[in-house]
Amino acid sequence: MSGSRYRQALSQTTNALFGKRMIIAKSQKDLEKMRAVGELIAEVREALRAMVAPGVTTVELNARAEKMMRDAGSIPTFIGYKPRGMVPFPYAICASANDAIVHGFSNATPLKEGDIISLDMACTLEGFVGDTAITVPVGAVSDEAAQLIRVTEECLELGIAECWPNKRVGDIGWAIQQHAEKYGYGIVRDYTGHGIGRSMHEAPQIPNYGRQGTREKIRAGYCFAIEPMLNLGTAETRTLDDKWTVVTADGMLSAHAEHTIAVTPEGPEILTLTREQKRGRGDVRSESVAA
Repeated sequence: MSGSRYRQALSQTTNALFGKRMIIAKSQKDLEKMRAVGELIAEVREALRAMVAPGVTTVELNARAEKMMRDAGSIPTFIGYKPRGMVPFPYAICASANDAIVHGFSNATPLKEGDIISLDMACTLEGFVGDTAITVPVGAVSDEAAQLIRVTEECLELGIAECWPNKRVGDIGWAIQQHAEKYGYGIVRDYTGHGIGRSMHEAPQIPNYGRQGTREKIRAGYCFAIEPMLNLGTAETRTLDDKWTVVTADGMLSAHAEHTIAVTPEGPEILTLTREQKRGRGDVRSESVAA
């Protein structure tokens, strides 16, 4: 078996024997594929961002996303995704409006002025997964909705900034929590970020809260999906009858933002940026990540 495939098999064996999964470091070749799928899903995300407007439906957004993914030779990772005890997820994206936090189903109801819509998406290309999410205002939104989106994006950036070798997974959640709590937002605890690579969900779990210096040590070659989910009110959630859509327990707004990142010896590299966005950040890189 080659590097990451061997580690994947070893992780599965370890999990079966000891109930704990290993974190799988990515090789240079793996990372090249992670960059490619990251750029692809970033292009899909930005195309959907540009489509969002009053009158557009999430079914239309889903159709555009699925077509872009398939036309590029990738597989929409969410379609048919089936955790144990769940029904298969039927859409290419999760479309979660207003009080919906994650896993929302697409539908034919037009978005209206003042809504906010979370769009979460992933695709698989050459055996590797890229995962990203944004929350987009629909037309003009309230000041409190705009601030919620902004702070969620700031939390994402702060969490990513902690992804250096020899730091700890708890540092990521700590950075997110400290910023979110300044605004009194509820930090969703029922759903977390995660490792990512050949599978969409790999070890470790990455909560959006935590204590500095705790949990797993971060090493070069690790790839994470960092995804703060913040609620305007309570952190409590409930799941709708479709068994997937998660909403805020108090009916207040929620926002979600996510990037897939790689940990390099020089710090975090955001993989889910378009080439244009990378140039804008001065972050066009092709250096290797040590496995």
